Amino acid sequence: MKLFSCAACQQVIHFENSQCTKCGHALAFLPDRSLLTAIEPAPDVPGLFVALSPGAEGARYRLCGNQIDHSACNWAVPEADQHRFCRACRLNELIPNLSDPKAKDAWLKLEQAKRRLIYTLLQLRLPVESRAEHPRGLAFAMKEDQPSEKVMIGHDAGLITINIAEADSPFREKMRLELGETYRTLLGHFRHEIGHYYWDRLIAGSSMLDGFRALFGDERASYEQALQRHYNDGAPRDWPTRFVSSYASMHPWEDWAESWAHYLHMVDTLETARTFGLALKPQVASGAAKAPQETAKLQVGMRRLAFDDFDDLARAWVPLTVALNSFNRSMGLQDLYPFVLAEPALKKIRFVHDAIEQLHLPAQQAA
Repeated sequence: MKLFSCAACQQVIHFENSQCTKCGHALAFLPDRSLLTAIEPAPDVPGLFVALSPGAEGARYRLCGNQIDHSACNWAVPEADQHRFCRACRLNELIPNLSDPKAKDAWLKLEQAKRRLIYTLLQLRLPVESRAEHPRGLAFAMKEDQPSEKVMIGHDAGLITINIAEADSPFREKMRLELGETYRTLLGHFRHEIGHYYWDRLIAGSSMLDGFRALFGDERASYEQALQRHYNDGAPRDWPTRFVSSYASMHPWEDWAESWAHYLHMVDTLETARTFGLALKPQVASGAAKAPQETAKLQVGMRRLAFDDFDDLARAWVPLTVALNSFNRSMGLQDLYPFVLAEPALKKIRFVHDAIEQLHLPAQQAA
């Protein structure tokens, strides 16, 4: 994630901010320019705002309908776009009953995680269209458990369903422990489920399908049988040597979705590290065996969002996660990234990287 500054007062501002804490200017994220900027009302048209950042070139925008109605979104809609909602909110097909304060609070947390997801997808120049915009478009349903129906998180033909109970930290931790997971977050849910969607968009029926099956396995194997086997018998004992997580061992589709989610973890976290100018030069304790005195540079090979060369990405990722985990341990917290990427798992994440690169290959060749 990038770091931004207020165009009115140069105060540092963050992706989730909707108002500058120093000068009080309203802020809006412009998804078409990947820019968080201060805005001011346009003098001639009520409801329009002028973006103040130099990179916005004085363009005019409207606030997202969810900001107007619920103070729930800091993304803006370009003046020429007739849609009432921003690029992220227009993907909503179902939201909870917002007259219930607890449900609204959960929804706000879900929306915050979803916007961070959509930011990364747009940075990677992946197709992000609603069902109204594209026959294979994307939609989100954020649902609440009912006495007669328990909401299951999942993906079905472009519709991603999220249980709003996951926004409650104690509930999510309870589920993490019950399922034996090392990591469970709202953003992680979104990144995993969107992986299933992009398998349909990028892999199914494409020239990459044979390569997928060679690496992940044959997705035509019964999903229902694989699911039952996984919950009855658990993951194979050697799963850490072949998969990014135990759940990835369940079925090739889940292996892909977990690998996709980890790729998004990597590129977003590395962009954040780059934004802060972070470079790592490990120094072992005095008297200990000497470690290679190499600086792990996190600002190499940038083209779109992060690293255009997967080897550069992987080389930066490992020392960064070691450092982040060490910081957390120093504070008495669990590891921030509690995973070890064995070579087979890393090859699968590389395949995700290549699938995204393949999507843009014609444009790159033309350039």
